[in-house]
Amino acid sequence: MQTKLICSDIDGTLLNKDRELSVKTIEVIKGLPSIPFILISSRMPQAMEHLQAELDISELPLICYNGGLILKNNEIVHSTEIGIDTTADLVEFCKDTTIHTSLYHGREWYVPGMDYWANRESNNTKVLPVVQQLEKTIDRWASEGKGAHKIMCMGEPEELDALVDYIAINYSDLIIGYRSKPTYLEISPKNISKKTAIDALIKNSYPEIQLENVLAFGDNYNDIDMLQAVGTGVAVGNAIPEVLEVVNKQTATNKEDGVALFIERFLSMNKARKSA
Repeated sequence: MQTKLICSDIDGTLLNKDRELSVKTIEVIKGLPSIPFILISSRMPQAMEHLQAELDISELPLICYNGGLILKNNEIVHSTEIGIDTTADLVEFCKDTTIHTSLYHGREWYVPGMDYWANRESNNTKVLPVVQQLEKTIDRWASEGKGAHKIMCMGEPEELDALVDYIAINYSDLIIGYRSKPTYLEISPKNISKKTAIDALIKNSYPEIQLENVLAFGDNYNDIDMLQAVGTGVAVGNAIPEVLEVVNKQTATNKEDGVALFIERFLSMNKARKSA
């Protein structure tokens, strides 16, 4: 099958140990022969756009918030939000804990204070949040008819476990939490995923492409449905066991430029087949 679209997760997959694009990765992606390279992540737009700029792909769509928001040339292609009442209730639940709660909508990121977690996430993503009482954010969003594209909760694993249980009991049909690491819980609408985002992207921007024409890279729980659905699902060597079990291809770790190495080898093999 011919590869016509490449989608890649960012953290733990495309970026190296310094959370940056390596020289090798930039070189390989810039050299792609007319195959769109789409960044697909739980990150917000600003935390992805500087990577697009480094790769010279700023004109291509972005899939943000695990598929909750798709942008193309700053225009919304697709958007799914967590309801404002659900958002308010989760914020209220976390008030009685030491959990740091961040609220995201589009290009907005609000935190109650620049604590350890906010500073860490800001440093990792190169985006500075707005410090504001979350209740104030919720009131404004309610008046504007908006909800959260993502709720990020960071803190002690035991407290996050309790939040996971609370969600399972009260909101299992509305939202889902992805544990990107023991201290991180990323909460999204349940009816979206990276797979549904690729479906929406193809429908709106690449109608000539089928899922079997997609090559995708990932490393974590929120990549599983995407990697299972596409024609070629590739796990980087540092991926969690659950990801390694479902993919049909594997490459080197993110620290070893696994995405770039696979693309080089994959395209070289395809070129050889065509000329044979």
